[in-house]
Amino acid sequence: MGHLLTRTQIQRLVARHGREVIEHSHMEIERLCYQHGNVTTFAHSVRVACLAVWMADRAHLWHRVDLRSLIRAALLHDYFLYDWHDWDNGEHRWHGFTHGHAALVNALRDFTLNDIERDSIEKHMFPMTPVPPRYIEGYLVTLADKLSATRETLSLGRFHKKALPPRDRLAHIPGHGPLTGQTCSHSAGTGARS
Repeated sequence: MGHLLTRTQIQRLVARHGREVIEHSHMEIERLCYQHGNVTTFAHSVRVACLAVWMADRAHLWHRVDLRSLIRAALLHDYFLYDWHDWDNGEHRWHGFTHGHAALVNALRDFTLNDIERDSIEKHMFPMTPVPPRYIEGYLVTLADKLSATRETLSLGRFHKKALPPRDRLAHIPGHGPLTGQTCSHSAGTGARS
């Protein structure tokens, strides 16, 4: 990779190396949960993957970065599969500190992960979590996440949040039917906080 990648090339790399993750049925849950502002967890994860690849490219880190691991870790960094905005009697009160581990547990259940991917997912909230990432891919995911989250949270679009489809769309996913508590419940009129 001797030249700088274009946005389209980066998107194609994310689609190719992240295909298994993107096409997994549990990513439907991320498509139905807001993460920051008016951006879903799925869209945020794709943005983080694209930005992490862009940073690796601009910093000429290709000789040090495992591209596939970088993309998969970025796509799975927020794979906690619940809506942290919904009231849950305080269960997700410490979401910022704990969701990296929750994402890792879910990702290990659904995918085979290497050391780089596991470390990057679990430690992406550094410095909120005390242990920093061990690999350069983890630092790229962490930085891309912070930049994306900041932009999404401060965007004026956060005031124009659309209602997401009701959670009964998740009934076909084992453990995420209408009667379980691990789904996003944004439908018209619920007015979730961000």
